[in-house]
Amino acid sequence: MINSQNLAHSTQKDADSVWRECLEHIRPQVPVMTFNTWFLPIKPIALKGDSLTIQLPNNFFYEWIAERYNTHMSKSIKDVMGINGNIEYIVVNEDVSEMEAPVPQSVSRIMVDPASLIDPEEDFEVFETNINNKYTFDTFIKGESNQLARAAAYAISENPGGTSFNPLFIYGGVGLGKTHLIHAIGNAVMKNNRAKKVHYISADRFTVKFVDAIQENKKQQFTALFQKLDVLIIDDIQFLAGKEKTLDEFFLIFNTLHQSGKQIVLTSDRPPKELKGINERLISRFNWGLTTDIQPPDFETRLAILNKKAENYSIKLTGEMLDYIATHITSNIRELEGVLLKLLAKISFGPNEISFDLIKKVVRDISTTKKVNIGIDVITKVVCEHMKVDEKKIRDKTRKKR
Repeated sequence: MINSQNLAHSTQKDADSVWRECLEHIRPQVPVMTFNTWFLPIKPIALKGDSLTIQLPNNFFYEWIAERYNTHMSKSIKDVMGINGNIEYIVVNEDVSEMEAPVPQSVSRIMVDPASLIDPEEDFEVFETNINNKYTFDTFIKGESNQLARAAAYAISENPGGTSFNPLFIYGGVGLGKTHLIHAIGNAVMKNNRAKKVHYISADRFTVKFVDAIQENKKQQFTALFQKLDVLIIDDIQFLAGKEKTLDEFFLIFNTLHQSGKQIVLTSDRPPKELKGINERLISRFNWGLTTDIQPPDFETRLAILNKKAENYSIKLTGEMLDYIATHITSNIRELEGVLLKLLAKISFGPNEISFDLIKKVVRDISTTKKVNIGIDVITKVVCEHMKVDEKKIRDKTRKKR
């Protein structure tokens, strides 16, 4: 253990100048965002002979630097100090409050050994995957309305972070299959590679967990755990709108994952350009990958969905019954399933067979698409109001041009 107060203060100026020179060697070799995020927060502590001691904010920061940028660090110190140049790392103990100890009272010395960075038994139980295993690509009905979204999702599941679809941004109305599709990605990734860390979370839940982390003084742990994911899936991203602190945190996590080639999947009820209350820097990042929508299913797709779900629920329906449901339930897939579930409940507690009258009643109850009967009287009234013409003149026997 090294006490930072015992490090020679007389070497501070030299350490500063050496580290500044190192930064100038590193700066051209990495993206600007990477440089600002991972190198600027590092503090030079002491210089002893050819060895520069630097301080990193936490263990996760150290792991990231040592695993990905150790070559940059080693080369820079040798360029500045010569062939014997060396960098030693110290990390502030994470249980020491910065408020209570602005000058760290206890630091841990860690020699760079990339082989020892990753513990294969690392505990990741803090993050459950939250992936629903019933939503898979096999149970997702493909149609023209979702063809591109489904194809992109499948490609990502085969090679997360390795396609140009990063992030994948899927938007569309309620009940069209967005959530099913993103869970299918998670299930396929974990099936292909059980070592991958996949996490699904809704935007609302992300906000709640972030607020809890702040209140419990665990913000660093919160950020670090998200940044270690291989696939991050966030549902209903529009609900982050207006939550500035949460958006700032998500921005940091997004940048870290994207720069390290990890996969990000987002859903919304509208395209990125229509998201209000989310700053432009995030909107532009949402457009880095692929943005695709899911439209309401066409008749053939609705019929295929009904057939599949009726089979799953062991409900026997005639072709005419299925056609009727598919014709009258057009807005979303959840309503189609809702009809089948209500039919299942009806025959469980009532008659043992499904009649056409029962289907019509259930469809009326479930459907959110209300049909309005428009007769000649309504048409006449609307036209007359718009054209500022007396209805009596319309009904007159005269055929005057005016």
